This record gives sequence, C-alpha cells and structure tokens, in this order.
Amino acid sequence: MAKKLAGTMKLQIKAGQANPSPPVGPALGQRGINIMEFCKAFNAKTQDMEQGAPCPTVITYYTDKSFSMEIKTPPASFYLKKAAGLKNQGKRNRPRGAEKPGRETIATITPAQLREIAEAKMQDLSANDVEAAMQIILGSAKSMGIEVKG
Repeated sequence: MAKKLAGTMKLQIKAGQANPSPPVGPALGQRGINIMEFCKAFNAKTQDMEQGAPCPTVITYYTDKSFSMEIKTPPASFYLKKAAGLKNQGKRNRPRGAEKPGRETIATITPAQLREIAEAKMQDLSANDVEAAMQIILGSAKSMGIEVKG
C-alpha cells in the first residue's frame, strides 16, 4: 500500500550544515518530522557538495511521519558571486549584487565561467540545451550587475 501524503515544504539549507536549530528544527517539528533523522540524512547527501553552499530542498512528508527530500543545485546567484570573486559586504556580511543593476557593473566573468555555471545548473533549469541555459544565467548575471566579457 502506498504512503499517504501529508504535504510538502521548501527550505534552503547550507550543504553539510543542517542542524536542529532554527529555521530547520521548528519548520520540521511543526510537521512531525524527526529532526535529527532529517539532519543526518541531509548532511550525508550533501557531504560531496561544497560546504556552506545554499541548497534549495523540497521535503515531502507523509502521515506515518516519514519523509523524502529532493536536493537541488545552489542558486545561480551563488555561482555567479563565486565566479566574480565578490567579497562579503553590506548587511549580515554577505556578498550581494549591484545597487542599481543595468546602470552599474560590480564585476565581470568570462563566457567560459558562464558556460560552466550553466552546465552545473542544467538539471534544475527549464532549458533544452546548454546555450539556452547560458541565456538564463546571463539574465541573472545582468540583474546582479555582473557583466560577461571575453
């Protein structure tokens, strides 16, 4: 007999750094999911990824308190900031994009770096080929104030 679906939820958790503290613990606890079991499973699945990379995760939980998770690749903005070599700045000491995107350029990346990011994100994008994926990532770069020169 199939499990009865109770619901789904989305969280963005840093790779290899899931722990029962907020926001993970309360979000899972409200839905009756075993927090420690989730943290161990998530950290095991993300141990081969870059530590600290934000991972959008879709958690499907069932009425028998079991769960399954789908871990997606980090956001394009994470890869773009890393490729551009942006240092931490602003509130909460995080790297961020341009104040006025379109009018201001804060960094540049090469077409090779753009292709590398598009290939890494390909499985999560709605693109048929790498060229289309590059256009999607290029749009994200422009909206952050990152220019592609090569």
